[in-house]
Amino acid sequence: MSLLAQIARLRSQAHFVLSRGVRRDRQRLVAGLRAKRVRQARQRIGIVFACCMLTFMMMGARLVQYGAIEPVITGSLGAVSRVASRPTITDRNGELLATDLNMVSLYADPRRIVDADEVVEKLATVIPDLDWKGTHSKLQSRSAFQWLRRQLTPKQQADILALGIPGIGFRPEKSRFYPGGVAASHVIGHVNVDNQGLAGMERYLDRQGLSELRELGMTSDVSLEPVKLSIDLRAQSIVRNIVHESMVNYKAEAAGAIILDVDTGEVIAMASVPDYDPNQPSRTLPNGSVDKEYEKGWFNRMSNATFEMGSTFKSFTLAMGLDAEKITLNTVVDASRPIRMGGFTIRDFKGKNRPLSIPEVFQYSSNIGTAAVADRVGIDGHREFLTRLGLLSKMETEMPGVATPTQPRTWKKINSVTISFGHGVATTPLQTAVAAAALVNGGHLIQPTFLPRTPEEAKLLSRRVIKEKTSADMRYLYSWNGVRGSGRSAQVDGFHVGGKTGTADKVINGRYANDVNFNAFVAAFPMDKPRYIVLTIIDAPVAGENGGRTAASTAAPMVKQIISRTAPILGVSPRFGLVESPSLLVNY
Repeated sequence: MSLLAQIARLRSQAHFVLSRGVRRDRQRLVAGLRAKRVRQARQRIGIVFACCMLTFMMMGARLVQYGAIEPVITGSLGAVSRVASRPTITDRNGELLATDLNMVSLYADPRRIVDADEVVEKLATVIPDLDWKGTHSKLQSRSAFQWLRRQLTPKQQADILALGIPGIGFRPEKSRFYPGGVAASHVIGHVNVDNQGLAGMERYLDRQGLSELRELGMTSDVSLEPVKLSIDLRAQSIVRNIVHESMVNYKAEAAGAIILDVDTGEVIAMASVPDYDPNQPSRTLPNGSVDKEYEKGWFNRMSNATFEMGSTFKSFTLAMGLDAEKITLNTVVDASRPIRMGGFTIRDFKGKNRPLSIPEVFQYSSNIGTAAVADRVGIDGHREFLTRLGLLSKMETEMPGVATPTQPRTWKKINSVTISFGHGVATTPLQTAVAAAALVNGGHLIQPTFLPRTPEEAKLLSRRVIKEKTSADMRYLYSWNGVRGSGRSAQVDGFHVGGKTGTADKVINGRYANDVNFNAFVAAFPMDKPRYIVLTIIDAPVAGENGGRTAASTAAPMVKQIISRTAPILGVSPRFGLVESPSLLVNY
């Protein structure tokens, strides 16, 4: 074999061996890649499985958490939420005055609102007076909760649910309802939209610890014991209607009245007009603003306002003289000419220009005679006596918002003289009624109450302020004036009414107006054994009975109507022919 042939054969063998090695290496490489891919696939599947398991575990845990907590807000009809309750309020006979109603309020979660314009349009079909601009602004806010409308009716709730709007819901709430409406608004008061007391006895209840219990959650969905008041709803409704009719008929700015139990200090009825409906304490005008004139009805003139009570104060001046034994019923004082003092002249309205007995001073409402009695007692004694009767200090009672009386910083003789007939000291009508009760109940001052009180409880709380004989003399004077004086227009056949009128010039811009009056009448009945004080006021009447604008033509007829309509309800029976008219007890 030639060398070339051997070389060719060896090259061929080497090429074969090399090709077979390459194939083996390639096979090993492919097998390695395949195994690596299998391992990677298994790892990826494991990771995906682990992620899925972790996700499902987190979802399960969240569902368990949602199932364990109570819903705070809800959009369903049957949802229950913890809402604060208030006790039911009743009158002395158990008649309902105020109670809670279960209501719902509409809210929105702006984050879930898709189209605010569409939501406003749909809600307006159910809530006609909806504030479009304000609601649209709330729906576009970034907060998670916005009130849209508080205290909807069940029908409104059902209609809104039927709209199927996402992002809105309902929250159960309590709404206060006053069945009597305006009848006892100033006594009961009212609450705000969150069921918190703002005025009257509603505010008193919060001050007694109800608000603290509310904050602690102890009044949520619990039945509270009813609160009974001293007022009689039947008498209250009558009194309110009479004072409102009188204000309208006499074209006055305001009017008011009170019935007070002389033995217990219980307020049986109290009304002040203008007033308001506690079911709607605020009112919105068509332009969207708040009706300020309507809100003026919140002002309770019987306990939260002070007035110069005019000649009703002569009751206290004569009682002062009698109790200090400076005068008796047989005393005669000189009222023949005016009194000039400190640049002022004290005159009588339709004076008799002659000496007067004490009953005549009371009957003719003599300023001159009353001033003479005050002069006999003296300045210090005068101030001490009015303080003793509680007329110069803030009254203590459950009613919030009681006004503080005003008096001169320094009492001079001229002050004592004018205060003797009701000018120069301003006090509340309720305080005047309380002091008058002490004049006729035997001489015991009993702080007023709007809660039931027994005579035994009242006796423990009372304090003697005048002698029993002084009280008997004042009952005589009240009876005398009721039969022969200005109280005749308040007389009711069979009920023996006694009392004293008060016609005061009203203070306007710091000056007494000669043509504008503030009138009052304080009465007691039946005078042989008084059970109730009735006090009426009327502010700036234009014309009363027979065209007059004095207390005898305005405030006294109001008393007559009140007693004639409420006395049978209060258990006072008429008696005819049993009580004789008082005779003059003076010697000339």
